[in-house]
Amino acid sequence: MTSVNDTIFAKASGAGKAGVAVYRLSGGQAHSIVNSLVGKRIIYRRAELVAFRDPHDGLLIDRGLAILFKGPQSYTGEDVAELHLHGSRAVEASLYEALLAAGARPAEAGEFTLRALKNNKIDLAQAEALADLIDAETTLQRKQALGQLEGRLSALAEAWKNRLLAVMAPLEADIDFPDEADIPAAIAARAGPAIANLKTELTKFLLDSGRARTIREGVSIAVIGPPNAGKSSLVNTLAGSEIAIVSDIAGTTRDVIEARLDLNGVIATIADTAGLREAAGDSIEEEGMRRARGRADSADTRIAVLDPLSAFISRETLALLRPGDFLVWSRADFNPVIPEDIVPEGVKAFVLSTKTGQGMEQLIEAISVTVTAHNRDDGPALTRLRHVKAVETAIEALDRAERNLTVASELAAEDARLAARALGSITGAVGVDEILGEIFSSFCIGK
Repeated sequence: MTSVNDTIFAKASGAGKAGVAVYRLSGGQAHSIVNSLVGKRIIYRRAELVAFRDPHDGLLIDRGLAILFKGPQSYTGEDVAELHLHGSRAVEASLYEALLAAGARPAEAGEFTLRALKNNKIDLAQAEALADLIDAETTLQRKQALGQLEGRLSALAEAWKNRLLAVMAPLEADIDFPDEADIPAAIAARAGPAIANLKTELTKFLLDSGRARTIREGVSIAVIGPPNAGKSSLVNTLAGSEIAIVSDIAGTTRDVIEARLDLNGVIATIADTAGLREAAGDSIEEEGMRRARGRADSADTRIAVLDPLSAFISRETLALLRPGDFLVWSRADFNPVIPEDIVPEGVKAFVLSTKTGQGMEQLIEAISVTVTAHNRDDGPALTRLRHVKAVETAIEALDRAERNLTVASELAAEDARLAARALGSITGAVGVDEILGEIFSSFCIGK
């Protein structure tokens, strides 16, 4: 980022033409620059209808609202101004020219939020939650991001860190009074249970992190099966659009085709894959089959589609299924007889027809239940891999601290300090400068 002493500006609303566009300024000169554009002093926290003019030639840029927020009672903690003008490219160009001439500069991605972070308006976990809220596509994602933005995870991480600081006090006492014979045993009796309890709590919380990340990141579903079994028809029906070519010619689908679905608040990426058979027609189809197997192996859930009217039962397809997956028999409109004895253990079987819609509602409901099972949006959660790594690091440090309690209290104290540092990195309480660029690069300009 450029100097934090600069006054920055950016469009805070969406790109393109609109009835109203919102522009934001932040920095020590934000208010004086706006006052120079409108030719008077704007009263703080009051929306005023004003005429914006180029201070050099007095030409009218536009008429709109100006609102000033005095730091630190603002989003960034600095003096902030919001300008509500008409969403015209011509108006925007003239406004930017005037702001540049007045000494402001364009903001970089996420720079407003970075300033809020550095001015202690939010912590790092909340900054990440804000990015997640902007990117939210489903109700569960929105609720989860709002919970994190309210500080649920931050409060929990701070409580964990404070518990470790309390553990470190008696450990430091052993270092300060090494000649007292009863000190080590007393310290182990006090610090040992506290470390063990916190480690157990962190481990349990870590096990639930995958569910929380599913809401944020979504799940992947691979549709697999032999050629002409009805895979593409099923994907088109689930997606609600013709994303895959449907043909009676074997090997029509040669690459992985994806669509995104909202399954009760969880984003699911469903993939149509090449048909699996013993001998490929050419090298391109062979590569498609290789990719299909790879996608099936990496997917969270698999849906195998078989044609009950075919004399060929794809054993390879069945072998790719795992407990909790789905086996779909197509062509329900032909009233086929299903050989249920070949359904793998733990796999749910359905008979359906994409032409008549028979069985589709039941399949979608079953997939939704599986995908959303145990995915809760309430309560704190480790929604990012960075959070997970921090807790894993803390658990490893606590393991070492337990082992060192009775033999080397100075090492136990250092391990407890490392655990506290790892937990503090969740909120940015300790050195996280090296990851700021990665986090804020995902923000849009103007946030």
